[in-house]
Amino acid sequence: MSSGLGNTHPALRHAWHPLCRSSEVTSSPQRFTLLNEHYVVYRTSTKIAVFLDRCPHRRAPLSLGSCEGDALRCAYHGWLFGDDGRCREIPALGTEARLPPRAHLDAPAGVAESHGMVFVAPEEPLTPLPDVTVARDPRFQKGDLPVVEVRASAGLLADNFLDVAHFPFVHAATFGADEAREVPPYDVVRDGYRFRASYEHEFANREDPEVLAGRRPLQQRRRLTYRYCAPFHLELAIEFLDAGGTNVIGFFLTPVSDDTVRIHTTLWRDDLGGSDARMADAVAFEVAILEEDLRVQSRYDVLELPLEATAEVHTRADKTTLLLRRVLADLVAHTTHVDVGTESLDSVEELVDVPRG
Repeated sequence: MSSGLGNTHPALRHAWHPLCRSSEVTSSPQRFTLLNEHYVVYRTSTKIAVFLDRCPHRRAPLSLGSCEGDALRCAYHGWLFGDDGRCREIPALGTEARLPPRAHLDAPAGVAESHGMVFVAPEEPLTPLPDVTVARDPRFQKGDLPVVEVRASAGLLADNFLDVAHFPFVHAATFGADEAREVPPYDVVRDGYRFRASYEHEFANREDPEVLAGRRPLQQRRRLTYRYCAPFHLELAIEFLDAGGTNVIGFFLTPVSDDTVRIHTTLWRDDLGGSDARMADAVAFEVAILEEDLRVQSRYDVLELPLEATAEVHTRADKTTLLLRRVLADLVAHTTHVDVGTESLDSVEELVDVPRG
């Protein structure tokens, strides 16, 4: 087996993944794909129902069917299934027939909703269910970027989100021209399948209205705090220490197939005064930043995140992205019992000083 983590690595089945946005789920069945498996998703009166998108009779896609109250009827032979997955009716057998014991739908090990996302764990998850604290804070205004489906590696996209050394180069046309090339020292603390990293630095705050009015200097201070939850749930909180306010960027990745990733990005901001126009501008700006990243990420020849430390060269600026590899290597080791070079990862981790919480 390759020592790299591809989009459909077996270990990823033992984790929570964003399947879609809550707003995409209706009372009509929809199809979404995760790890090369198709799921049918629909909203009942009490919950979101998620099953593998195949009828147990002739394996027809259930997403072609229709909902009758909280039940789902297959479009092929009309079999009717409750939101618990059990078959309630087989029209061809009449009303008094005994239903086959195996006439039930296959469900993932876990389904949950959090911060506007529907999460699925195909098998019993080792990773915690992700959460975004500010999503429950009424002071924060929410803005969703359009969902993007792209040829990419979910691992490499997570690596890119956590990496700060690429800012002056990849994002020169948006915000990177104002960024220092040298990455300052920063703290990283691990907690199981999660970690947090933070640092403060000066930046050019061109978004601050007080700068345009001449009441505050262009160069200001901000604190960046990255939060990661395995495998592909990422969050960046940008606190504007001089201007005040916080911009939280949620980056939620769905590994659809071997070469495809669905990207869900959401902003939470408490510094826009509730203005829809300012949020629309903020969303457009983040779209431009994502497009800059995808110009690189979509061009990788090998769509895998290397987990063997000696496959790449690491520096002290790579503490977060190295720890990403370490966490995912542990997930692989715990689920598949495959050695992915964790000893060499340990040695590099000691070099860049990554403590545990």
